[in-house]
Amino acid sequence: MTTYLDFEKPIADLEGKIEELRRMSAQGEAISLEDEVSKLEHKAGLLLRDIYAKLTPWQKTQVARHPERPHFLDYVHALFQDFTALGGDRVFADDKAILGGLASFRGRSVMVIGHEKGNDTKSRLRHNFGMAMPDGYRKAVRLMTMAERFNMPVVTLVDTSGAYPGLSAEERGQGEAIARSTERCLTLGVPLVSVIIGEGGSGGAVALATADRVFMLEHSVYSVISPEGCSSILGRSKLGAPPSFSPQEAATAMKVTAQDLFQLRIIDSIIPEPVGGAQRGRSQVMEDAGDAIDLALTELESMPPEALRKARWDKYLAMGRVGLA
Repeated sequence: MTTYLDFEKPIADLEGKIEELRRMSAQGEAISLEDEVSKLEHKAGLLLRDIYAKLTPWQKTQVARHPERPHFLDYVHALFQDFTALGGDRVFADDKAILGGLASFRGRSVMVIGHEKGNDTKSRLRHNFGMAMPDGYRKAVRLMTMAERFNMPVVTLVDTSGAYPGLSAEERGQGEAIARSTERCLTLGVPLVSVIIGEGGSGGAVALATADRVFMLEHSVYSVISPEGCSSILGRSKLGAPPSFSPQEAATAMKVTAQDLFQLRIIDSIIPEPVGGAQRGRSQVMEDAGDAIDLALTELESMPPEALRKARWDKYLAMGRVGLA
């Protein structure tokens, strides 16, 4: 059953009518309903295109969180062969929010690492909704180090609202683990390519996305904090009153969209999504992401380790730099 977002209600109404007409036709109604179905499908397609051409940053945030959007394991199964999962941080535990392992990608051996949110209640709980503990970031450091040792490029797929903010994570050094993972990204001597496939939230995303090339899907988001978190901090009001700065306003002010971040030169490129979002064309968007990764690795794999490190370091030092008048 298709899940519709609140701004998709007109589309839901039309597609509901289409399904109803199809059921009537299948039950052997005397009149032909194909013409009516065709008209409604055309109307629904135009409406979908019109709505998705004018999405606000908050609506894009909702699309990035869509429960039917493809997640890390979907990309792994579609794009990588012979995936062998590697678990554990060799310190405390095996975090299930960050997964990774060895795989073959279009003729080359790679290390693929990413956040997994899960696709139903049971798997979402198992993967903690993609919010990693310190063990997950320590596992990522271990896998990146292994990739460098065997001269394999690293591909990361980012999809998290942020690292787990609970007491147990803080007790085990969440901030330090995120910093170490970010540092490992910067010091890697092999190509590192990252794709924001849904949410890129806070340091939990940066810890895997400090890459040579960072791509975002068209309707993904990337920010230092969630719009809700920003709203709750900057829009604090009296107890019981709504915040003075809404999540919708926060999403716009923070420039969370792929289009904003490309303009600000935070990311390198935008991967188009099918009309209606990645959930309406899963195979196509995953193939397009694979093409972007393949092209980036082809450009980077001839660079020596020191050149990779220097280019990556310069890239991030240049972000936010303002020239003097």
